This record gives sequence, C-alpha cells and structure tokens, in this order.
Amino acid sequence: MVFISEQDQQRIRDAIQAVERKTSGELVTVIAAGSDNYNYIPILWAAIVALLLPGPFMFAGHSWFIEHEYILQLTCFVVLASLFYIPSIRIRLIPRAVRHARAHRHAMEQFVLNNLPATREANGVLLFVSVAERYVEIIADKGVNDVVAAGTWDKIVQGFTEKVQRGEIADGFIDAINASGEILQTHFPFEQGDINELPDHLIIV
Repeated sequence: MVFISEQDQQRIRDAIQAVERKTSGELVTVIAAGSDNYNYIPILWAAIVALLLPGPFMFAGHSWFIEHEYILQLTCFVVLASLFYIPSIRIRLIPRAVRHARAHRHAMEQFVLNNLPATREANGVLLFVSVAERYVEIIADKGVNDVVAAGTWDKIVQGFTEKVQRGEIADGFIDAINASGEILQTHFPFEQGDINELPDHLIIV
C-alpha cells in the first residue's frame, strides 16, 4: 500500500525485534487502509439534501420548481451521491464518533485474529492504525493491564496519532514500539528460553 513503503516496513520489523530481545512481552503492529467502506454515507447525505431541497423554493413561491420538483430532486440526489462517493469527501461526511467506533471495532477484531489473547503470560500488546479514520489505538492483554497503571498508553497514543496525522506513519509506529517496549521490559523482562509467539512484521489489512 502506498502509505507505507517496504523500507518503512523493514524499519518497523527491526524495531519490534530489538524490543522483543529485551522483553518476554509480544508486540503486534497492524495497519489498515480503513475500517469500513461507509457505502451508506453518500446515499444517506444525498437523500437528505434532495428531500430538503424543495423547502426554500416552496417558501419563496417559485412555481417553476414545484412543476419540475421530481426531476430536480432526482438530479440532485444522483449528482450528490456520485460526488459524495469520492473517498476524500466521503470520509469527511462521517461523524467522528462513527469513524472511531468502526476503527475501535476493527482494532478489537485484529487483536483476536492475530492471537494476542493466546500468549502464555497474557502479555501481548497491539499497536493499531486505521489510516482513513486517522485513528490509533493500543490494546494490551489482561496480563499487561493488571500491572500497568491506567492511562499509561494515552501519551503514547497521542504521540502516535500526531505522527499519523502528519503522514509520518512509520515514525509513529517506531516511537510507539520503543515506548511500549520500555513498559513491557519493566514488567516482563526477557527470560532465557523465551519463545517468540507472534509475528514481528507489520501486518497490513
């Protein structure tokens, strides 16, 4: 995908491997182009505008509009629906709460699909980015959450999000990997014979 080069993917892999040499914890990184296609959004907004279109003309007493109301509404709907399907416009029509809810759901799905709950010490951490929503989330398993103070990940997420918003996705991942690694090293130091249970490369979905 164009938003993350092979060179940057290798940098992320190297950062994960460096961290996991110092901790028994597991870091998994996932990046998604988007967390939903939101195909209903263009139709919904176009329908709302088309339905509201007659109002101003009726109050203004424009009889010509009333005579051609159906055609004008239909034209308005088709034109706007086509316009709103342009990805850069469509994403701006989606309420932030909806975007973040979809991205959070996607992050939780990836946490399970990538077997983070299956680690022996329940010490897996997921670093998740959904590019279209400009959304970042860090999800830690129970073993980590039991020993790490609430709010520990917030500062890391904030820095990660700022990098993503500037298009510095790989740097955001690497900073978050290093910061998360320090936390894991404190609570889950590397033990001789530790088995690498989860993949070290960036997972693109």
